[in-house]
Amino acid sequence: MTNPSVFRRLVPIVASLAVLHFLSPALVAQQPTLAAASALRAFPSDSAVLAIIKQRVEEQRSAGIVVGILEPDGRTRIVAFGDPGPGQPPLDGNTVFEIGSISKVFTSTVLAELVKEGKVKLEDPVQKYLPANVHVPARGGKQITLGNLSEQNSGLPRMPDNFHPKDPANPYADYSVQQMYDFVSGYQLTRDPGEKFEYSNLGVGLLGHVLSLSAGQSYEQMEKKRVWDPLGMTRTAITFTPWMKEHLALGHDDKGAVVANWDLPTMAGAGAIRSTTVDMLKFAAANLHPERGKLQQAMAFAHDERASAGGPNVSIGLNWIVLHAGTDTIVWHNGGTGGYRTFIGLEPSRKTAVVVMTNTSGAGADDIGMHLLDPALPLAPKPVPPKQRTAIELPADVLSRYVGVYQLAPKFTLEITIRDGALYMHPTDQATLRLWPETELDFFLKEVDAQVTFVRDAQGTVTQLVLHQGGQNMPAKKAAAP
Repeated sequence: MTNPSVFRRLVPIVASLAVLHFLSPALVAQQPTLAAASALRAFPSDSAVLAIIKQRVEEQRSAGIVVGILEPDGRTRIVAFGDPGPGQPPLDGNTVFEIGSISKVFTSTVLAELVKEGKVKLEDPVQKYLPANVHVPARGGKQITLGNLSEQNSGLPRMPDNFHPKDPANPYADYSVQQMYDFVSGYQLTRDPGEKFEYSNLGVGLLGHVLSLSAGQSYEQMEKKRVWDPLGMTRTAITFTPWMKEHLALGHDDKGAVVANWDLPTMAGAGAIRSTTVDMLKFAAANLHPERGKLQQAMAFAHDERASAGGPNVSIGLNWIVLHAGTDTIVWHNGGTGGYRTFIGLEPSRKTAVVVMTNTSGAGADDIGMHLLDPALPLAPKPVPPKQRTAIELPADVLSRYVGVYQLAPKFTLEITIRDGALYMHPTDQATLRLWPETELDFFLKEVDAQVTFVRDAQGTVTQLVLHQGGQNMPAKKAAAP
């Protein structure tokens, strides 16, 4: 659920509330120079993998990490290091993690299986599977299809704008089906379905919902019957069992504090699943062997490239991201919730896979997984810690000068408002964040390393702001008052 991704929008402003997906931005830039992989290339030894994850933990970039490797001959290896959280057993292959947006490829696995069985079609309008009083938006004579939802080009936004959690520590818990229906029914598409890739938690949450309606089961029951039980994934669920609670790696925020687990009753298909590295390796192996049965054939069907995913050499199947790196093809996805970052990557030509599970929301797991699959993809360096900033008090009449809508891109604005004597910023389709004053013109965010500077003309009128994030300084002109 954040926006620093290989498919990032112009502005990667995010609050932890939106995180279900966390794709690495470095991959696009690296793709053209990647060397071809050898079919005989071996994974690093356990000691070498341990050295990588131990350094990551000792640098306090993650509390704990478990890496699972699937060798070409089907053997598996698991390497673990770090802190599972107070009172929990040591990390190992049976430690439970929230897998976040990796849930999306479980959703598309069921979709692919239903397509193969002739029970649904990718071309089916989503409207077909929803109650008559729900009106899915259309544009240009095109309806949103099941395929559009799984190819991330439905035209629906990343998050609904009626997403206002009562508990920021468990943000999706109180978002209801009726709220999702209300948003979808009232939303006007800004582009035709299928026109452009834009990652949408809402879209895949809706996909999981309509598939469960079609199946006449809850999302969890559907996944258990169709995927987890057939693959022997006995430690995978949405609802915690007592055993899963006992073996849970407690999630941590980027400052190392233990945080609450997330519940996603309405948008389960976008990120609700919990699993272990052992079970995820079973899932990975099934994805690499279509000869083993109908479920595995459906999984391979879900890998087929269907649309652009917004970057060179990157496309999308049914929620699976497909990266072409030299002669390598890596099929992958990742995930993130309030206290976890996870990764699964497959190399179908070599019948190999890597799973990385971490129990910290700060640093991602993508670079470790990608590096193990292809050494030409480097590990991410330790990030430079953000500057420590101190907030000051500003009077209401000063803050009121900044209120307005600032146009950062044709379809992306930053709306500045005042609430309870404080300044807030609402980026398009994202959570509202508080701006803390550092000087009269300079403000900062606490959720992410980003700052805003307001600019005045010679008469003292605020005319624009500049967003500082990720080494970029992005100006946004203030729109004229209506």
